[in-house]
Amino acid sequence: MAPRDLKIPAERHPEKARRPDNAQPRKPDWIRVKAPNSAGYRETAKIMRENNLVTVCEEAGCPNVGECWSQGHATMMIMGEVCTRACTFCNIATGKPPEALDVFEPGRVAAAVEKLGLNHVVITSVDRDDIDDGGAEHFAQTIRAIRRKAPDTTIEILTPDFIRSKPGSLEIVVEARPDVFNHNLETVPGLYPEVRPGARYFHSLRLLQRVKEMDPTMFTKSGIMVGLGEDKQAVHQVMEDMRAADIDFLTIGQYLQPTPKHHRVDRFVTPEEFAGYEKAAYGKGFLMVSATPLTRSSYHAGDDFARLRSARLKKLGA
Repeated sequence: MAPRDLKIPAERHPEKARRPDNAQPRKPDWIRVKAPNSAGYRETAKIMRENNLVTVCEEAGCPNVGECWSQGHATMMIMGEVCTRACTFCNIATGKPPEALDVFEPGRVAAAVEKLGLNHVVITSVDRDDIDDGGAEHFAQTIRAIRRKAPDTTIEILTPDFIRSKPGSLEIVVEARPDVFNHNLETVPGLYPEVRPGARYFHSLRLLQRVKEMDPTMFTKSGIMVGLGEDKQAVHQVMEDMRAADIDFLTIGQYLQPTPKHHRVDRFVTPEEFAGYEKAAYGKGFLMVSATPLTRSSYHAGDDFARLRSARLKKLGA
């Protein structure tokens, strides 16, 4: 049987091939970005290719890839490029991953972090429900490899929910001591059945709460998209839920529809509404909030981490 060509949408998302098309509305002026073409962008791309690494920037079609890569910032995606989930908003290829985990990948990630000279790195992954621990040990090995190669680099991880993993999987990741533990709730609970059908809202919330219980000094972070069909009241309730779980950092960004087969864009939320969400979130006690149309989990992550650390020190009176 011929291997899948992940550049072809029907092979990239076989579960979406029979879905009716959703019209992709024209983007407003405030959400358009320039095509990437800087020398810094090309150099970052070269390092990624040389180390045979996958980035979520490319796989998920992030609108900020040009800006971030031009500055040498890239979010590395471990454990392959095929996800075992099929969220209706996501552009990462779905299905049964064709390969086992690559034992040399943590070392290659660490080498790329060292070459790029990163002060802060974000490591994410596909969901790997086909592995007993969901890839927890692979995350831990990657964190340890970066610590050895680039001891001054702070590490942020964006993990799956480990909902189908064996007991103790989350503990494996937390014990490797990343600086920031991020897991995105993605949307309001009422939209989970259609947007994130393989996940459970309160499981994801509890996951982040457990991280804080295991290590109160570890920063926790989560994010949602808006423009999927939620209302403001539901967004404010998610903020309340996150604060009850002692989450430090909230990101809110505009959902952008990758293809006609993906979940439709309900509307484009205005910059003024995002500013309102940011003000409300700070009022609820988050240490750090990023809420703009182009906000993504790892957008400006290094600068935001420095601000996050400063905010904690200020809160503690240091």
